[in-house]
Amino acid sequence: MTTRDYDDVPGTYVLDSRTYRKGYHLNMFLMTLNKSECRDVFAADEAGYLSGFKITELQKQAVLDRDYLGMLKLGANAYYAFKLVSHDRHPPQVMYGKMNRPELSFDEFQDMMLKGGRPIDGNRSKKETPNG
Repeated sequence: MTTRDYDDVPGTYVLDSRTYRKGYHLNMFLMTLNKSECRDVFAADEAGYLSGFKITELQKQAVLDRDYLGMLKLGANAYYAFKLVSHDRHPPQVMYGKMNRPELSFDEFQDMMLKGGRPIDGNRSKKETPNG
């Protein structure tokens, strides 16, 4: 697999030519949440609605668990994943906090951002991290 410059940035899961096929069906599901009738059917039976899409069991579980970072790792487009947090009527900070490692609550994430965001040290290159 071809490496890209951004492969070295910790926590970066870019939807690119290497990953878009993996997440195609997951993204098609997420896009259905644009339609109120689809949101209603999904809300009534999430697992049943998901069974109508050719998504993997891991993708299905990530949706059911609202594991947004897991969805990105499995090929979801971040903008499409936001449709799920919107469906749940949560502000974006909920999704962003859940994507943080360690996971942060809404208030913890907002506080971190008000204080200037994540520290740059350890977040520029995987070579800087202990498991890099």
